[in-house]
Amino acid sequence: MIVVDGSAGEGGGQIVRTSLALSLLTGQPFRVEKVRAGRAKPGLRKQHLTAVQAAALLGGARLEGAAVGSTTFSFHPGPIQGGEYDFDIGSAGSAMLVLQTILLPLLRAPKPSRVSLTGGTHNPMAPPFEFVEQTFFPILRGCGAELHIRLLRHGFYPAGGGRVEVNIEPLARLTPLRLLDLGKALAGRACALVVKLPAEVARRQLEVVRQQLGWSDLQVQSCDQAHSPGNMLSLAIPSQGMTEIVTALGEKGVPAEQVALAACQETARYLRIGAPVGEHLADQLLLPMALSGAGEFVTGPLSQHARTNMDTIRLFLPVHFETRQLGPETWKVSLS
Repeated sequence: MIVVDGSAGEGGGQIVRTSLALSLLTGQPFRVEKVRAGRAKPGLRKQHLTAVQAAALLGGARLEGAAVGSTTFSFHPGPIQGGEYDFDIGSAGSAMLVLQTILLPLLRAPKPSRVSLTGGTHNPMAPPFEFVEQTFFPILRGCGAELHIRLLRHGFYPAGGGRVEVNIEPLARLTPLRLLDLGKALAGRACALVVKLPAEVARRQLEVVRQQLGWSDLQVQSCDQAHSPGNMLSLAIPSQGMTEIVTALGEKGVPAEQVALAACQETARYLRIGAPVGEHLADQLLLPMALSGAGEFVTGPLSQHARTNMDTIRLFLPVHFETRQLGPETWKVSLS
């Protein structure tokens, strides 16, 4: 049995999610210890437990010790089964992170899958729906995957209640990805989403985007069908090979202009560095690349999150990630 140190490196929930996915994909059982040991609330939270239970359900796995607050648990996988699944986190925890756990295993299922997820769709410290829809899924489609995702209801903290539906067709093997050159960045577009909030909040954010970035494609999206109010600014940066999405979530007591300025500064940094793969995407591309057995991409400075994910992947797969610094702020990650 593989023993995973849940406090290693970045020490977050990604270690659990990657271990679950790879255990299903390789058939290797594992025990994880010291889950999120350095966090203010150590152990499994609701969204982590939902990911564990979802992985166990689709793989017919045997679980030992998994509960909210658990710092140690064991997972013994069985064969992956496709089909219809419906998972409810029961809180505002990220539905996108639960999806991240089960997505690649379901690509290896013997039949198509339809997955419904209820929880947070726009969370701090997690990929929002727009990033998954416009950045991550198109890259996987370029590697041969047939995937579709649909947002049925927005879910913000604290009520959650967002809902997405995902359709996944089986695929024997992903083709290697190669994202080496940003190429010419095309005209960017900004969308300010307000849910049960005045449209004026969105207009103030878009005015900051116009002033800071000089963009003219500015859209307000308003929605009242959600359990709690929320706001997110999404900046799409299309290039010849992909679209990067930069997002910033509104916070109570934080001016709309401050939220927009943070997103504009991150966007300006991405364009200045000139690498196609942003910091958050780099972390998410490692597992698809490892499963295809080859690939390469250029990114900015590698986060501890990404390096921890590499270490976790190597516990389950005999792969070697080569990281080479190309310039002051650019790195090439390759696998061969």
